[in-house]
Amino acid sequence: MNSPGPTLLGFDVILVGSLLAGLAAMAMMFAIYTAVTIKDPMAKRVKSLNDRREELKAGIITSTAKKRASLVRRTDKTDKVKQQLEGMKVLQESQIADVQQKLAHAGYRNKELAVFVIGARLVLPIVFGIIGVLMIYVIDYFPDWGGVKRVGALGALLFAGYKGPEIFLKNKASKRTDEIRKGLPDALDLLVICAEAGLTVDAAFNRVAKELGRAYPELGDEFALTAIELSFLNERKKAFDNLAYRVDLEAVRGVVTTMIQTERYGTPLASALRVLSAEFRNERMMRAEEKAARLPAIMTVPLIMFILPVLFIVILGPAACSISDAFAAKPGR
Repeated sequence: MNSPGPTLLGFDVILVGSLLAGLAAMAMMFAIYTAVTIKDPMAKRVKSLNDRREELKAGIITSTAKKRASLVRRTDKTDKVKQQLEGMKVLQESQIADVQQKLAHAGYRNKELAVFVIGARLVLPIVFGIIGVLMIYVIDYFPDWGGVKRVGALGALLFAGYKGPEIFLKNKASKRTDEIRKGLPDALDLLVICAEAGLTVDAAFNRVAKELGRAYPELGDEFALTAIELSFLNERKKAFDNLAYRVDLEAVRGVVTTMIQTERYGTPLASALRVLSAEFRNERMMRAEEKAARLPAIMTVPLIMFILPVLFIVILGPAACSISDAFAAKPGR
C-alpha cells in the first residue's frame, strides 16, 4: 500500500500544489489569449453610430409625421409591457423620464428599455420572493436558521429584486463616467489643436473621436455621436444638450456651456477650451494627491493583520527555536 504524501494543516501538499499549478497554467494561457486577440473597442459602437446617422438623415428627408414616428425604436413587446403597466397604474411619465436618463448615463441608447426596467422592478421582487419562500420555508434548505434570520433573508431577496436593476444601472453609469472623466483633458487638448488648425466644430469632434477611440472608447463614442448630431440636427445647441444629457459629469456640462456660448457670441473657442483643459488637469492632479494622502490610513489595517505577524515570525522564530532547543538539550535535574 502506498504511503500518503506530505500534509500541511490536514491538506495533501502534492494535490494542492498540482491544483495551483493547473490554475496558474490556465491563467497564463488566458493572458496569452487576451494579449494576442486584441479587439478594437470602438468596433461594437460603429453600428449604433451608423444607425443614429441614418435615423437623423431620414428624419431630415421625410416630411410626414407618420414616417418620423416610425424612426422611434419600438417593438411589439415594448408596447405590450407598456400597456400592462399602464393598466396596473404603475407607469408614470416622470418615472419613465428618470429611468431613461439613467439608461443614457449607463450608455444605453434605446429609451424604450425604460419600460422593461420598470417592469423588472415590479416582477423581480415577486419572483425572488417566491424562490425565497420555497427555499427557506417549504423545502427548508437551511434548517439551522432561526426565525429572525429567515425573515431577514427573505427581506434581502425582496430588496435585491426591487433595487437590483437600479443598482446595476448606477454601477455601470459610474464606471462609464469615470472612464470619460479620465480622457476629458486629453480630448480638450486635441479639440484646441483642431480648432487652431481651422477645423469646424463637428469635424473637430469627429477627429478627436477617431484619435481617442482606442484609449477611451466611451469618450470616443460620445464625441462621434455628437459629431453626427452636429452634422444633421437643425439646431447645434440640441446636439450639445444631448451630450450633457447622456453624460453624468459636471465637467462635460461645463464644456457644453462653453460650446454653446462660443456658438452664440462668437468668442474664441481655442482659448476657452485651453482654460477648461487646464482646470480639468488640475482637478485630476488633486484627485490623485487625495488618493495618495489616503493611502497610509488605508494600509494600516493590512499592515497590522498580515505584514506585522509575518515579520514577527521571521524575526523571532529562529530565536524561539534556539531557546526551545537549548531547554530541550539541558539535562533534567
